[in-house]
Amino acid sequence: MAIITLVGKELAKEGMEFQYIGPLMECRACKLKNVCFNLDEGKWYRVVKVRDKEHDCKVHEGGKVVTVEVEEIPVEIAVDAKTVVEGETLEFRRIPARDCDCDPDLCAPLGLRDGTKVKIVKVLGTIKCGNRDLKRVQVTW
Repeated sequence: MAIITLVGKELAKEGMEFQYIGPLMECRACKLKNVCFNLDEGKWYRVVKVRDKEHDCKVHEGGKVVTVEVEEIPVEIAVDAKTVVEGETLEFRRIPARDCDCDPDLCAPLGLRDGTKVKIVKVLGTIKCGNRDLKRVQVTW
C-alpha cells in the first residue's frame, strides 16, 4: 500500500530510494509537517508515483516539495544465525565494528537499533565475516 508524503522537487522521481532520517527542527512551524513527517524514522522508501501538487518549502533545494506516493522497501542486513527462515521475526543485534570485516552497512545498518524486531523477507545467502558465517537477509521492521 502506497503512503502519501512530500519530498523535495529535485528528488521527486519514480524509483528514487531514500532513508527517512526523521523530522527537522526548522520545520516545526510548517503547516505541512504532518505530511512530511508521516514516515517511520530509519526506514527506506521508494517513490512509486509523483503527483502534480507542489508546495513551497524553506528547507529543500529549489524551495519546493512535491506530493509523492512511496512504498517501504526491505533493507539488507547480516544476522548471526545458523538458520533463518523467510517470514521469521527476530530481534536485531548489531555486530560490533571490531568484529566486522565485511560490509559495515550489513552488520550495523544506519537507522536500525539493537532490539528492533525485524521480519525476514528473503534469505540471500551466507557471507563470511571474520571467523563467522553470517546470513545475508532482506528485512522490514
